[in-house]
Amino acid sequence: EVQLQASGGGLVQTGGSLRLSCVASGFTFADYGVGWFRQAPGKEREGVSCIASRSDRRTVYVDSVKGRFTISIDNAKNTAYLQLNMLNPEDTAIYYCAARGLCSKYGLMDYEYWGQGTQVTVSS
Repeated sequence: EVQLQASGGGLVQTGGSLRLSCVASGFTFADYGVGWFRQAPGKEREGVSCIASRSDRRTVYVDSVKGRFTISIDNAKNTAYLQLNMLNPEDTAIYYCAARGLCSKYGLMDYEYWGQGTQVTVSS
């Protein structure tokens, strides 16, 4: 059974940091890569960052998080991470991890496996 379990969200002040984790079972991030998405209240879901699958391994960030967020995978733990630094209120959203999709310079598309979200709230 495919499962993705995201955690690590919370309430932080502007300029603070969080590390989101996503534990996978039933498949490996090494094979399928990982994508992180977020959805703010009243807004559409957007792709934030991704690492492509084994044969590619490209890393992509949406412009608004470049230089602040870092995506990584620990293959031994089959866990993906999204380090969030220099957070601001515009980063407030529910963050989701996903796998088995297209990670390209044009964005994140067609992800098949999804975890539940973890709430990130940044106070001003």
